[in-house]
Amino acid sequence: MAAISVDPSSRLNNNLEQVSSSIKNNNHGVVVIEEVEGLIRVYKNGHVERPPAIPNVHCAVPSHLGVTDRDISIDKYTNLWARIYVPNSSSAKLPFLVYFHGGGFCIGSAAWSCYHDFLANLSSKAGCVIMSINYRLAPETRLPGAYEDGISSLMWVKQQALNGSSEHKWWINRCNLSSMFVAGDSAGGNIAYNVTTKLVGSNYKPLCVKGTILIQPFFGGEERTGSEKQYGTQQQLPNSALTLLASDTYWRLSLPLGANRDHPWCNPLGSGNELRVDQRMMVCISEMDILKDRNLEFCSAMATAGKRVEKVVYKGVGHAFQVLHNSHFSQIRTQEMMSHLKAFINQ
Repeated sequence: MAAISVDPSSRLNNNLEQVSSSIKNNNHGVVVIEEVEGLIRVYKNGHVERPPAIPNVHCAVPSHLGVTDRDISIDKYTNLWARIYVPNSSSAKLPFLVYFHGGGFCIGSAAWSCYHDFLANLSSKAGCVIMSINYRLAPETRLPGAYEDGISSLMWVKQQALNGSSEHKWWINRCNLSSMFVAGDSAGGNIAYNVTTKLVGSNYKPLCVKGTILIQPFFGGEERTGSEKQYGTQQQLPNSALTLLASDTYWRLSLPLGANRDHPWCNPLGSGNELRVDQRMMVCISEMDILKDRNLEFCSAMATAGKRVEKVVYKGVGHAFQVLHNSHFSQIRTQEMMSHLKAFINQ
């Protein structure tokens, strides 16, 4: 699929047109080698289709939230961009949260309506400036491409702050850059973790990571966990956006060629891997998620290693409930999550 245009005014419409065109004009005689139904299809000739399962939206936040949002370009050569959310209500410096969306490293966008709504609400309720990164996707750009985009984005913010950028002062001057949080859900949680580990020992002042927030982080491994075995035989787990079949497909498409699910980027608890995060961490876990046991094991390993980790388990909901609202309890649990995130960010 063609790359997203850098021009914020035309990026979303162009992307949808390119998706539609690629679906109409694909050669149906070409063999499909990987597919997550309705989300991504990869052909043997390298062509990739991503049907528009979730609509992209332009910058527009309901007035009652009191948040200003804009798209910014970070790297025009790689089409790396971000959507910024800034609360209007406070003149004080605010915590700065860098967010990575989910989608198995293969789908998703900072412009997806579900992420736009979730982050606009979080910015308003937690009182923080949010930078939602639109990183490159696999399989066109396999890992560590998304991690590199995360690091590049942070280094770009650092340079804008040091240079006193007039173009970006409208949001950078509102940030307390010494109170930065790196966060994400699902694959975005994996990116947040790996970006944070790569920052250990680096000089990125005036940025200072105060905490890491992992929401249903997308980890894996060759050996199946209890929750993977329990839910893995179900074609579609009720109230959850991730199946075991889809999980395996995303890993095949995103890990380096020849790697298996015990690769450190997939399985941080694998033999010889070091848990390097020094800042406090919050891990949000869904009870009805195939990733539940991996997330719980990760928290236990972090605690055993002497790391500061706070875990919260949300009952009766599945993977990505906070953005997809796919269960009876999702609205209630999303409000609970918002409260927990606000408390963690403002400690």
